[in-house]
Parts: sequence; structure tokens; C-alpha cells
Amino acid sequence: MVKAVKLADIAEKVGVSVVTVSKALSGQKGVSEEMRARIKELADEMGYTPIHAVQTGRTRSYTIGVITFETYFARFASFYWKMYQELATRAVKKSCFSMLEVISSYDEHNLVLPKLITENQKVDGIIVIGRPRTDYLKMLYQNKKIPMVFMDFYDDEDVFDCVVSASFNGMYRMTDYLIKNGHTRIAFVGSLMFTESITDRYFGYCKALMENGIEQRQDWVIKDRDYNDGVIGLEYKLQLPKDMPTAFVCNNDVTAYALIKQLEEKNYRVPEDISVVGYDDYLYAEYGDSKITTYMVDMGEMSRIALSCIIKRIENISVNVGVHIVNGRVIERATVKKMN
Repeated sequence: MVKAVKLADIAEKVGVSVVTVSKALSGQKGVSEEMRARIKELADEMGYTPIHAVQTGRTRSYTIGVITFETYFARFASFYWKMYQELATRAVKKSCFSMLEVISSYDEHNLVLPKLITENQKVDGIIVIGRPRTDYLKMLYQNKKIPMVFMDFYDDEDVFDCVVSASFNGMYRMTDYLIKNGHTRIAFVGSLMFTESITDRYFGYCKALMENGIEQRQDWVIKDRDYNDGVIGLEYKLQLPKDMPTAFVCNNDVTAYALIKQLEEKNYRVPEDISVVGYDDYLYAEYGDSKITTYMVDMGEMSRIALSCIIKRIENISVNVGVHIVNGRVIERATVKKMN
């Protein structure tokens, strides 16, 4: 059987991105007429036919590669492992097969390409979960042969679709929830600039404070990890402020759990003395049920959108690259006290 010609095949021949080829063939702006003519001529020569224009009468199946990084799998079962499980389950429902590759810290630091790309694993598309190091990400940008979609981080170059949680709005809502419960002395826990999501959550926190005329104090912005290894949880000792707030808003539930344990060691009671909220609605099984009030990340919807995006790219359906923001919801549990 003759293999169908994909946009990536044309892009490789011309030496441009898949996005440029897609724009040229679909009549979109952003491509010179000379380049558009060249791409169309080559597409005709190669026998390119848009897959979505062919009615096969049956569901097509694809092999989806999923890449994530050892950093996010350190020691405990990972939030990203749960995200992958959601992806794999939904892929099966779409008659697709998924393959997971965890990039080791060594390979990430030494810019070793994923085996899913280099060893001809015959994947039709790749979903990358979790932001890698900047230089590794730049290396992935150079790959034009396989369609990609990013999950839980932005694409700085506007080359690939990205699916992210509504970090800014989610943390705004969590901070506003504390304010509505009477708290005005609220600290933020998260290492700024470690990831886009942490920084976005910090700005959501700031917006809620500003709207309510509450001062944002630098001594109440607390790191939750080392910038070198990224390890969070009980292994990282939080530097609590001397002047304690009445509430902490944490950028994830693992940090919230570690904070609660550290507060208890200092004889603070949660929520009687200090309230704590988290983000993700995910906690390592090893930590048990801590009943943290949190913001749920809708992994199911994120997975659905990511699969839809990658299938469209595989099938050469011409759609603009975009950032897809998925809302979650506040989950009220037992770690917030209503102030009088």
C-alpha cells in the first residue's frame, strides 16, 4: 500500500514548518505567493491529498507517542502519570494506541532526542506532557516530521498546539475564596518562574488581592522547591515568614500537604489557626487523604482536547495553532476556616 503523503513530508522537502505548508495549501495569510506556489506545485507532484477530504467510512486509528520527563516522576507516582493514564484511556476510546517514553534527566541535559523520534517507532503524532529544559524544548522545535501537541505548558514559538489548565483564573478563584471567607493576610507558596503555570497562578493570586485592596507582601511569597532539582513535598523545607499570615494559597496540593505538616510541627492547627488551600486536586497516594481545599484540574477535558488536536494535525486538517485553556472548579474540603 502506498503511504499517504503528509504535510510534514512536504515541509521537509521545502525546508519550512508544517504550519507554513498548512497555511499555503489552505489559502491563509502569512506565506509569500512565491512560496505558496512552490508548496502547491510540490504537493501536486508528491500526490498529496488532504485526509479529511477522503470519506473512508470507518474510524482511522493512530499510534500516539507520549513524552514526559524523569524530573516529574521523581520518587512518587506522578501527577503526570495520572495525566498519561487519562490520555491512554481516551486514546483507546478513539481506536488509538499510545506509547509512553520518560526522558531521563541525563538525556534531557545532554539533548538526546526521544527514541520515539530517532528509532522509527512509527508514531503518527506526539504529545509532550510537562515543560522540558529550554534547550531541550528548542531541540524539539526543530523536529518537523511528526506532529506535536504540548500539555500543561505553553509553546513559546507558536509552532504547536498547547493544552493548559486555567492557572491564572484558577488561583484567582482560590485566593478570592479565601477572601470571601474573611482572610486578608494571605501568602503565596510557589517558586516563581520555575514553570509558566506557577507564575500564572501567582499573578492570579495578585489580581485577587488587588481587586480587594489587599497589600501584596514580598515576604509572603515563599519558594516551594529548589530551582536546580525541582523536588517538592516533605523533602523541601519551606522558609516560613516571621510575621505569619492567616492563610496560605499553594500552587499545588503536594506543597500544601508539606506546608500543613510543617505548620503542625510548629504547633499550628489547620484550619483552626491557619487556613491552607492547594491546586490540582491530586495528592500522592503515600500522603493519604488530607482533605485539602483545592482547585481541580480537569485532566479528562485536557486529554480530550489534546487528542483532538493531535489527530487533526495527523490528518492534516488546516486549523490555526492555539493555546487551549481548560477550566476546573473549586473543591471545598476541610482546610479553610471562616473568619468572623
